[in-house]
Amino acid sequence: MSNGLVIAAVDGSEHSLEALEWARLAALRHRTGLLVAHVLSDSAQLYAGRRAALHDASEPEEYADPVRDRVREVLAAAPERPAEVRYEALEGSVPEALRVIGAETRPLALVMGSRGRGGFAALLLGSNSRAVATTAPCPVVVVPRAGRSGAGGAVVLGLHTAETHDDVLAFAFAEAAARGTAVQVVSAYPAPPSPAVMPLDTPFAVITPEELAGGDDLAPAERETLRAQQERLAPFRERHPGVLVEQAAVPGEAAGRLVEASRSAALVVVGRHHPKRSLGALMMGSVANAVLQHAQGPVAVVPATHDQPA
Repeated sequence: MSNGLVIAAVDGSEHSLEALEWARLAALRHRTGLLVAHVLSDSAQLYAGRRAALHDASEPEEYADPVRDRVREVLAAAPERPAEVRYEALEGSVPEALRVIGAETRPLALVMGSRGRGGFAALLLGSNSRAVATTAPCPVVVVPRAGRSGAGGAVVLGLHTAETHDDVLAFAFAEAAARGTAVQVVSAYPAPPSPAVMPLDTPFAVITPEELAGGDDLAPAERETLRAQQERLAPFRERHPGVLVEQAAVPGEAAGRLVEASRSAALVVVGRHHPKRSLGALMMGSVANAVLQHAQGPVAVVPATHDQPA
């Protein structure tokens, strides 16, 4: 993250207020402003439209907004607030309203709960959260229901060495620098014919070029993946020399390892989709989708700038 503010999408539910707290702390870490956005209910939108159409001066100018009042109470009780805090009521469908405000403000991140009001309690990811993560032209942080807040731990980055956009790496390193924590990088390589001989729980490690060159105990595919990681990570290490980088290469899919890492991570960062494989910004890659569905902590889904919708 660099310039811009942090948007918290709220609907008044306790879960969305957890996302508000995550956004408040993020704004403080990055020394930026906080915009609290609430998409009005259908009844509130109908009221506003009726009043505008009838020009009825006898009706109150402002529809009662209990969500705004609750947000004010929560922020007033917080130990510290960002220097700039503002509230904005939005109209339209939730995904479209948040997509538009994300396009207009170009925030550091748009933060929301994985589920809001309504829906089926058994679902880990609500339809609005999925739609926003899939279409918003900015990074979207999804805070899981009854999950960890991501207060501690490292920033975990899912990296496809050939396809993950630099925007995703930049986001992960900036977040780690703001938190004063490490970046743990997970990349996958094709599983060998006999997966039983390859450990799936490869530990994160700080790997030097000398160790990589002399790593006779590494399988060729693992060594090549770690080497490709180092090549992609080099410019970001130069920009953030104070950020410790730990690497891991795992056979098969990276999603399982990222979900497991989410149990202790401050944040898991994934790219929204593979630009070389998808049909456009409305596609989400299988890894991002799996992590969003099953993560135990906050997940940031980061689109590539050149793939953002107009």
